[in-house]
Amino acid sequence: MITPRPETPWLLKWHWWLIVLSVIAAIGYGIWQFNNKPENAAKAALPKDSHEQRPVAVAIATASQGDLPIFLNGLGTVTPLRTVTVHSRVDGELIRVAFKESQLVRQGDLLVEIDPRAFQVQLHQAEGQLLHDEALLKNAEIDLTRYQTLLRQDSIAAQQTVTQEALVKQYRGTVEVDKAQVENAKLQLSYTKITAPVTGRLGLRLVDQGNLVHATDSNGLVVITQLQPITVVFTLPEDVVPAVLRRWHSGASLPIEAYDRTGSQKLAEGKLLALDNVIDPTTGTFKLKAQFSNDDGLLFANQFVNIKMHLDSLHNATLVPTAAIQQGAIGSFVYVVKDDQTVTVQPVKIGPTNADTTAVLDGLKPGHTVVVDGIDKLREGSKVKVLGQSDGSPAAGAGPRPHNKQP
Repeated sequence: MITPRPETPWLLKWHWWLIVLSVIAAIGYGIWQFNNKPENAAKAALPKDSHEQRPVAVAIATASQGDLPIFLNGLGTVTPLRTVTVHSRVDGELIRVAFKESQLVRQGDLLVEIDPRAFQVQLHQAEGQLLHDEALLKNAEIDLTRYQTLLRQDSIAAQQTVTQEALVKQYRGTVEVDKAQVENAKLQLSYTKITAPVTGRLGLRLVDQGNLVHATDSNGLVVITQLQPITVVFTLPEDVVPAVLRRWHSGASLPIEAYDRTGSQKLAEGKLLALDNVIDPTTGTFKLKAQFSNDDGLLFANQFVNIKMHLDSLHNATLVPTAAIQQGAIGSFVYVVKDDQTVTVQPVKIGPTNADTTAVLDGLKPGHTVVVDGIDKLREGSKVKVLGQSDGSPAAGAGPRPHNKQP
């Protein structure tokens, strides 16, 4: 039997070197094949920084100087000054309904009428009783005059005269009671015609003609809601309480605008009427009430509205479109376009915002040009091409280069 001869160490090393060289050759061939593809060759032929140096298309705006109104926004509910449920004060049959549902009525307009006959009878009875007692009083007064004459002639006892005087006073009291009964009967009769206690809009009819109504009915006959003027109760965060109180105590009128649910259509203009005296601890808000004339009737009871209250105005402020304001690690900043059509990052301190305009308190001056669109592709030093402007022309409204920092 022949025993295999073991390989020498140098032969084993040679085999490993062959394997390593084969792997390197395979990798090199793969790279060569990839780089010689047409699309990859074209990419390799481009300069490395060609994409980075391509101008970014942007839209710009020029910072201006002006007054910016400061508004506080809140959510509110339209609340009538008065909502009255009309009830009957007497019992009886409803013989007439003199209104139409959703009708506008004025104070004193007839609404319904209750059968008055029973109350007319009571009035006649009271008037008859009054006539009866007035006759007794007149007869007692005549007797008193006769007794006083006889007393002066010493022909009658003084006690009889005193008794007659008391009887006269008694009848006078009875007559006064009868007069009150007559007035009460007239009052009850007047309650059979129910009129509108306030000016407003009627709701749906709650009873029909022919029904018996009672003074104790809980539902009432109809509901009247006062719409002109009308109020809105709205809330603001507690952080603005000091500013609102300062304006309120100064005696200045605070104009308020009411908008629809979407905030796009203005419904009415009014003014602040009252402030609540407490802050709701559960929501951190406080309530305010505004009053509107509501001449066109666009505000309706329990309607949800958006409120804008003109608190104050910022005068001679630097104004830029809100779209130009960006947020980063350094806080708020804008991209300013320089004369060489590159941008620089400018940190700013922003103030109040009104719709699409923001006041810049520090870091920017009127006349500087800021980027408002295409910002997501920018960085410090990026070249830009202003939309609607040919290459090589300076950016419109570009101002002096301010001090810049990286965001």
